[in-house]
Amino acid sequence: MPARILPTLALCAFVLSMGSPVPLPAQTDGDLGVIEGRARSEFNITVRSTDPSLERLAQSAFALHGAYEVRSGGTTHFDFSFNPNGRDGVDLVVRSAGQVLLEQTFRSNDRNRALLLAADHAVQRTLDIPGFFAGTIAFISERTGASEVYVSDLFFLNARQLTRDRSQAILPNLSPDGRRLLYTSYHRNGFPDIYAIDLETNRRTTFASFRGTNTGANFSPDGREVAMVLSGSGNAEIFVSDAQGRNLRRLTHTPAVEADPSWSPDGRRLAFVSDTPGRPQLFTMSASGGPATRIPTDISRHCTEPAWNPRDADLIAFTAAIGREFEIALFSFRDRASRQITRGAGDAIEPVWLNDGRHLIFTRRTATGSHLMILDTKTGQSQRLSPSEFRNTYQADFAYVR
Repeated sequence: MPARILPTLALCAFVLSMGSPVPLPAQTDGDLGVIEGRARSEFNITVRSTDPSLERLAQSAFALHGAYEVRSGGTTHFDFSFNPNGRDGVDLVVRSAGQVLLEQTFRSNDRNRALLLAADHAVQRTLDIPGFFAGTIAFISERTGASEVYVSDLFFLNARQLTRDRSQAILPNLSPDGRRLLYTSYHRNGFPDIYAIDLETNRRTTFASFRGTNTGANFSPDGREVAMVLSGSGNAEIFVSDAQGRNLRRLTHTPAVEADPSWSPDGRRLAFVSDTPGRPQLFTMSASGGPATRIPTDISRHCTEPAWNPRDADLIAFTAAIGREFEIALFSFRDRASRQITRGAGDAIEPVWLNDGRHLIFTRRTATGSHLMILDTKTGQSQRLSPSEFRNTYQADFAYVR
């Protein structure tokens, strides 16, 4: 089926003619407030397919988003059809008020991924922000009784175990092109070293193994550099290398402990944690070195795990000790203020942004275990991602590759 796409303004006209609560293109994400409950979805939709398994997957995807309310019938803003086309293709048709707005075929290595790519395109065309359904996650799971590294699609249809060391593995980080993964493991000598895994060949190599601890590796947005935490100098400091772990340069020079480096969207700055004030707080500095500046979160005496929004450099998500629990908060550089965005039983920790800059994956940790959650920062809707058979699951990372 050839692509046939109406301009975005035409989509606007059709949606507005139905009394849409939100015009297209969609609202920006810069007006986040304190989130206490679910807001109204932007669009009511129907999701159909001639293949029952594709229909179930598509309905699950849109139900996960938060901007859409999936209905079985009646008047809706959009009707999305996803019908199989050969072994590896899906035809997307978007209708509104009985008129076809968009027709396009998507292909991938399997039909499920083709459907998710098609659903992401439907999100892009109706909300004017990227879809995330076809993304890849890496995470730690204790499914086998030991902490091992896995990669999967968001719906756990094709989860793959990468390590089988029966030794502590932590902090997986995917390269932006989805071809490599860095993580920290104690498997070789009982000390934390950083390892790289080629996701196409499963070949593992040592990335950083210096005296002391080697941990916290994080690819830059263009994949050309890696920030990490090394303690060979006597205490934990932030270092940056090239993508192969060479040309190492030290960025911080303090008697304090530094941790959790996170890149700005343009790759020019790093956010990180330092206990220079006596307790862990967030700081920023140039990725080429220089003075560090404290981020005035002013929400907690214990702030860690910064995650810079990939689409909006104004926002950083982080973990804060609030009351007797840990919660996820957002700091806005523009407002110079922080806002709590999770609530619930147990701890909310380890935030990582999805590619749309609207959703986060985080770990929900309770007395009975831990699992991965997805949070729509626009509506406040959160849902569980990781299935119970993966047991304790935590420390997710995310990459989106077409």
